[in-house]
Amino acid sequence: MLDEALLDSPDALARADTGGLLPSVAAAGARVRTAARAAAEAGLGDLKPDGRPRTLLIAGPGSAPGQLADLLGGLAACPVLPLAPTGSAPTAQELRWTLPGWAGPLDLLLLTTADGTEPGLTGLVEQAYRRGCTVAGVAPSGTPLTGALQQAHGLALPFAPPPYRPTATEAYDAAHGTEPDVPPDPGAFWALLTPLLSLADRMGLLSAPPDVVAAVADRLDAAAERFGPAAETYRNPAKALAVELAHSLPLVWSEGATVAPAARRFAAVLTSLAGRPALAAALPEAIAEHRALLDGTLTPAGDDLDDFFRDRVEEPDGLRLRIVLLREPETEPATAAVEAANAHGTPLSEIDAADGSPAETLAELLALTDFAAVYLALTPAEGSSA
Repeated sequence: MLDEALLDSPDALARADTGGLLPSVAAAGARVRTAARAAAEAGLGDLKPDGRPRTLLIAGPGSAPGQLADLLGGLAACPVLPLAPTGSAPTAQELRWTLPGWAGPLDLLLLTTADGTEPGLTGLVEQAYRRGCTVAGVAPSGTPLTGALQQAHGLALPFAPPPYRPTATEAYDAAHGTEPDVPPDPGAFWALLTPLLSLADRMGLLSAPPDVVAAVADRLDAAAERFGPAAETYRNPAKALAVELAHSLPLVWSEGATVAPAARRFAAVLTSLAGRPALAAALPEAIAEHRALLDGTLTPAGDDLDDFFRDRVEEPDGLRLRIVLLREPETEPATAAVEAANAHGTPLSEIDAADGSPAETLAELLALTDFAAVYLALTPAEGSSA
């Protein structure tokens, strides 16, 4: 069982959170405001684009570029494609990116990084310049990447770091060119996304004017109070979801194109941050895609599902499936999903997205799932040595 005593103790959570995961998630609203202000000071408001790009290409280290492309692809009026890196090791110094052969003056290349020292991204800027491809990037000020963007007449948008972590430049200088050992920063997603939303709005690809960005920040602030460590489990949806997912293999299903990127990101964050396996799929295909799992050995089976006399300490529960269904606001009940869960004896957690603009809806879902993943990362099972 999940250690709920730890989950309901803000002081104990703070002691367990040596990497600052909870402050990083809770500060998402502040990161949005800081990033929006920094982008405006960098001259984004004065940008006069000459038409819309044919395609947005996104490159950068880690999983964020793929998640950003997924989210922007659901909102933007053009294709959004992530560029997969190559390299001998997943480090800033080894990763390399290559533009597709068709990329050219009609396309916009977006670079996203909390570091800014990656030689592969600097080389990608040079590729874009030779191809006539417009390039913009979100990176810490004063790093090699921002210098390369300025030389290539690209747009450099500052990355907004949290106040309690070293900047990428300081980490780079301290490491003398080696990979800096920086703890995970879940809130960095918002520092990368916010300038891209504002840029896409200026280019007419989606609607994210300053008032929408401010509403997203307000929604994230409200979510931090509702889902934060001070709220008890019984009235905290993020803590309740973490308890439900203990010893579970989550099948994260989504109903509606708007919430599908949030479902896929939740599955990715559960794996990368909490070390929990998870799979994501969109309805109605999700039922067929995961049917073999629902029919397999991870679902309850008859009387041996819950032997009353079993010693739950010596014989703990094995991994079991749980469906987590993310739904758009005001959608019809997911009858097929409920029927599939009932038919296979699989528990179902339904999460209805709150009303608001698509950006606000996604913001609250991402806050809820980020907090849940952090709680799972910080609360080992009772009796664990972790």
